[in-house]
Amino acid sequence: MSGVSGAETGGTGADGAGAGEDREATGPTTAIRVLLADDEHLIRGALAALLALEDDLVIVAEAASGPEAAAMARAHRPDVAVLDLQMPGADGVQVASGLRTSVPECRTMIVTSHGRPGHLKRALAAGVRGFVPKTASAQQLAEIIRTVHAGSRYVDPELAADAISAGDSPLSAREAELLELAADGAPIADIAREASLTQGTVRNYLSAAVAKLGAENRHAAARMARERGWI
Repeated sequence: MSGVSGAETGGTGADGAGAGEDREATGPTTAIRVLLADDEHLIRGALAALLALEDDLVIVAEAASGPEAAAMARAHRPDVAVLDLQMPGADGVQVASGLRTSVPECRTMIVTSHGRPGHLKRALAAGVRGFVPKTASAQQLAEIIRTVHAGSRYVDPELAADAISAGDSPLSAREAELLELAADGAPIADIAREASLTQGTVRNYLSAAVAKLGAENRHAAARMARERGWI
């Protein structure tokens, strides 16, 4: 992973083994217990191997999907869960949100190659303490894990600046949902069936979304919303 910049105290600024594998904590008693969740085996394994070189970090479990990450966190009660944003079954933000209740002592971080402003805002709303691009080095990630474990927050400065400049989404939750379903070119009939709505209702919501974004059509609106992280 290569280059994010510093952490901030409070506020904005902060497989080698198979998925689901249990790991014994053999490090010092003060070691930070870490869960790694990423559906890409190679990335997860490399990261686990590099973080294991840190004397004060121990990888207690790994996972390759959202549901597996949640289950491993409940089983191992890690101090910090490092979650990929996009995983099968449930994304990192959904997992983090669930862990606030099921494993409240576990602090969560999102590591992603999809650092759009909307994702950052959703993560912060879910109680995520760190939001880091996958361009970060393992050494930088280790420092951010320590920062998050200590109770501070880390947000990549560039992502934070993008989130501020993008502003809040003008879309309602339903408009965003339907626009996301339309993003890959699905016909109205398919969107209506997926959302359990009539085709006329879907058209009305999509027309409202198009008008709010000043787009030419629903496909352009979906593209614009994705670029700004609103869907």
